[in-house]
Amino acid sequence: MSEKNREGKSTARERLAVERQKQKGAEKRRRALIVGASVVCVLALAAVVGVLAAGAGKDKKNTAAGPAVSPSGATGKDGLAIPVGKDGAKSTLTVWEDFRCPACESFETVYRPTIRQLVDAGQLKVEYHLVTLIDGNMGGSGSRHAANAAACAQDAGKFAAYHDVLYANQPKETEDTFADNGKLIELAGKVDGLVTPGFRACVDDGRHDSWVKKSNAAFQSSGFSGTPTVLLGGKNIYADQTMTPAKLKQMVQAENKG
Repeated sequence: MSEKNREGKSTARERLAVERQKQKGAEKRRRALIVGASVVCVLALAAVVGVLAAGAGKDKKNTAAGPAVSPSGATGKDGLAIPVGKDGAKSTLTVWEDFRCPACESFETVYRPTIRQLVDAGQLKVEYHLVTLIDGNMGGSGSRHAANAAACAQDAGKFAAYHDVLYANQPKETEDTFADNGKLIELAGKVDGLVTPGFRACVDDGRHDSWVKKSNAAFQSSGFSGTPTVLLGGKNIYADQTMTPAKLKQMVQAENKG
């Protein structure tokens, strides 16, 4: 091979090596740009999520920080229980519930006929405690708004009927439908005589929001693990896998005989 040919091949190899080095450099820059853009996107998404999370459950008028105003007739410690039934009933059922809670709706559907029968017979009194567990778990403010509206219904002497309407129209757990006061007032139209200017103002103003917040705090400090928590004689009967409406009825009737 001539010296000239060797020099030509050497020059070609050098050019090829330089070109490959350029390609490697370009590839590194491209990857760096992709990674950089991905980081920016992630940071931007995190910022958006942070803003949404910070705003979750906030209302234009949030009265939850004001003084607790108990609904009419509320009883128990700090006036946190809404009673249904006769004061002279020998048995008391204590129910901690959340209007957005699917398990609470299931309990109501299965046990309501028996509970109402015992209440009407004067054998049982029910004390309802309203909490906002789903708001905390899923985000939103529907639990609080529904609880406030139910307290407003208590002021009007129509808690039990409105309580049942809320469960009969419970949205999916992931949908914060009850955060809309207009929807809560619309549902109140299913209860004869409930929708009055006073009731509307009570719902729209969040009159009992601080009371609901206080009730939820009592639940959180109680050591209970979830809703519904249903107590009879201090025992959580909802946790009893053998419990049925018939068994509940027998337990209440036994207490009334004692």
